[in-house]
Amino acid sequence: MGRIGISCLFPASWHFSISPVGCPRILNTNLRQIIVISILAATVSLLYFSVVIIRNKYGRLSRDKKFQRYLARVTDIEATDTSNPNVNYGIVVDCGSSGSRIFVYCWPRHNGNPHDLLDIRQMRDKNRKPVVMKIKPGISEFATSPEKVSDYISPLLNFAAEHVPRAKHKETPLYILCTAGMRILPESQQKAILEDLLTDIPVHFDFLFSDSHAEVISGKQEGVYAWIGINFVLGRFEHIEDDEDAVVEVNIPGSESREAILRKRTAGILDMGGVSTQIAYEVPKTVSFASSQQEEVAKNLLAEFNLGCDVHQTEHVYRVYVATFLGFGGNAARQRYEDQIFASTVQKNRLLGKQTGLAPDTPYLDPCLPLDIKDEIQQNGQTMYLRGTGDFDLCRETIQPFMNKTNETQTSLNGIYQPPIHFQNSEFYGFSEFYYCTEDVLRMGGDYNAATFTKAAKDYCATKWSILRERFDRGLYASHADLHRLKYQCFKSAWMFEVFHRGFSFPVNYKNLKTALQVYDKEVQWTLGAILYRTRFLPLRDIQQETFRASHAHWRGFSFVYNHYLFSGCFLVVVLSILLYLLRLRRIHRRAPRSTSTATLWLEEGLPSQKIAGTL
Repeated sequence: MGRIGISCLFPASWHFSISPVGCPRILNTNLRQIIVISILAATVSLLYFSVVIIRNKYGRLSRDKKFQRYLARVTDIEATDTSNPNVNYGIVVDCGSSGSRIFVYCWPRHNGNPHDLLDIRQMRDKNRKPVVMKIKPGISEFATSPEKVSDYISPLLNFAAEHVPRAKHKETPLYILCTAGMRILPESQQKAILEDLLTDIPVHFDFLFSDSHAEVISGKQEGVYAWIGINFVLGRFEHIEDDEDAVVEVNIPGSESREAILRKRTAGILDMGGVSTQIAYEVPKTVSFASSQQEEVAKNLLAEFNLGCDVHQTEHVYRVYVATFLGFGGNAARQRYEDQIFASTVQKNRLLGKQTGLAPDTPYLDPCLPLDIKDEIQQNGQTMYLRGTGDFDLCRETIQPFMNKTNETQTSLNGIYQPPIHFQNSEFYGFSEFYYCTEDVLRMGGDYNAATFTKAAKDYCATKWSILRERFDRGLYASHADLHRLKYQCFKSAWMFEVFHRGFSFPVNYKNLKTALQVYDKEVQWTLGAILYRTRFLPLRDIQQETFRASHAHWRGFSFVYNHYLFSGCFLVVVLSILLYLLRLRRIHRRAPRSTSTATLWLEEGLPSQKIAGTL
């Protein structure tokens, strides 16, 4: 009859067989074999269930963290709890060219982890509206009367004082940061305006306001702050938590000799306004330069800074490239284009004796205007008449020289140095004109696709102006799109395309540009990045107070993770000790009767038991 034999790489005695009719034979198997097999089975089971428990636990924790991030975005629109004593506040005044705006921010007590940044949010009033106020004109209008500046800005500070709890005023930092309008003033006028603010504000307000809290910031600083704000809202300064996070290999500035580290990939920003265009992105790798002149230029375009509260920690050290191009905004570009049309047409008319553009019946044919639209250019008392032909490809070709590209390597618009971008592992957000060009009329904002955008732009340009007006009257375009947008949409689409692909050298198959007006339904201002950077050392206060608690919490977390391992190990050791002890007792009890019966037999046969025992 068949028999199944089972054996492993154990001692030869650890072998047993199973017969189809002799299944009860297992019951006669050596007890030690059964016990060892049982122990092995129990150990494997314990290890398996431990892995399953850990996987479920940390998978759940990871999901909980994602949910917490989602919840934070949702609760960010709730009214700020001003009765909570653990909420801190900060104020930033953006003194721009056309007006000044005040932003009030708030954040809870820092968690004590030096690797985490402050959780700064925009303060919201009881109606859940952001605490923001704007006044006009711009602060630069007081260049000749600086003594009036503090009176000009007082309504903004009164507004903030009404929203920040009175008990928090003395510990609430106030920053007054001036941008474009103040940059063009002489240094003496800038100094006089700032001096008036620093002298008068502390007299009337209790906010934390020192000499370094009022200044004129450069375009580079403004770009860095904008980059910080966007990436902070996107959560790109947080720790890597799961395999879904896009990461990048970074050589920390100042630590190039060390191995590169992995951290979350940050997003670059593109912002095309009416006058200028700006680009900002992280440069994760150490850069090389084609010449010493290029290296000198790069020093003014690369910013290296530490967002962490500890200067000795390099986890939040970033190297960011920021460049601003005046004259490359949508409206300024159209003005440059029209100036060139006017000058070249006048010269050709003079040389060739033509009358192109001088009368409505002999207009200049403009490929960058929609088909059959009529327009005019006024210069020096003269009028030039235009008629659109709606040729998108010819428009692109016509405006390419305005990029001012050079043959030098690693350069962009105007031949300005631009460090290489790893296009396969990068992400960019396009704001202002990048969004308006894709969404207002073409209705395709969001994920950018060059082929789809080009086709839509071509179709728009080639559509008769009368049809476009009819669609506008029917409300088929975005609510804030006006006739000015419709008229120059063709030009601006071509300009945006050329700046992005030819100026900044993004390939036409680039898939990681998102055009947006808001991030997570919020308009992100550079002021958020400014207060995040300028308050980066504040967590040190909370860290010092929470040192013991943080270390204790760390031990609790450590023991929470490893307690079940320790328990399982101790349990197995105890079980094995008991089993080995029982096996030892059983062996002793088995030998005792056998020795007694053998000695009796020896005595009956008259043999010396000691000798026989010795020969065995």
